[in-house]
Amino acid sequence: MMIDTHAHLYLDDFDSDRESLMERCLNKGVERVYLPNIDSSTTDSMLKMEQVFPDHAFPMMGLHPCSVKENVEHELQEVKRWLDQRNFAAIGETGLDFYWDITFKEEQIEAFSRQIDWAMEYQLPIVIHARNSIRECIDLIGSKQNGTLKGIFHCFSGTLKQADEIIKLGFLMGIGGLITFKNSNLSQVVQKIGLKHLVLETDSPYLTPSPHRGKRNESSYIPYIAEKIASVQGLTTKEVANVTSKNALSLYKL
Repeated sequence: MMIDTHAHLYLDDFDSDRESLMERCLNKGVERVYLPNIDSSTTDSMLKMEQVFPDHAFPMMGLHPCSVKENVEHELQEVKRWLDQRNFAAIGETGLDFYWDITFKEEQIEAFSRQIDWAMEYQLPIVIHARNSIRECIDLIGSKQNGTLKGIFHCFSGTLKQADEIIKLGFLMGIGGLITFKNSNLSQVVQKIGLKHLVLETDSPYLTPSPHRGKRNESSYIPYIAEKIASVQGLTTKEVANVTSKNALSLYKL
């Protein structure tokens, strides 16, 4: 079994072939896909996917940092309302993104901070987006870690030192298609990280791994990522699949 710990398969990119996509996932051994929310505009489609594929699709609830705008308070209240209503696999996707726009930098920090607090309140793992902000995300998690916080630094692309800091915080790292890119040094970092600290992810429809780079990403491509990790760590793909799946199942509530 393999698990995609982070994929936006509910987006309209997949409306034309979602059922066949899920068939491809199962045929490739990808039995579970965890769905990070973006904002209030995506919640309904995410939950609909859970209804259609209840044994394979598991939603999270959170506010993506790129959706932090003038209406951030309304968006956060929607997250809280849903957390009060039902169970989710995790708080996510949250974090900080200082790549696209820093107009709402302080609001991003506040929104992330509150979602960390909710992760502790609801005893849920938290899934962290840290684009151009891994230092700030590590520091904020570190300032709040009381021994109960756990989660994933999604789309990890940091240094070995940053990986060590994340491990000391008790968090996992999500490894996706970036590790297959020729111009990426992620392979050299992952080579030195214990497999017990890693999970697999696609971030579909984004960050498509080689050899499909440039096309829409999908969860059935998880084996390419597992194979690359196996190659750089001197393991079999089966070992990578088994350990990363165990890591994911130990973390997520659903």
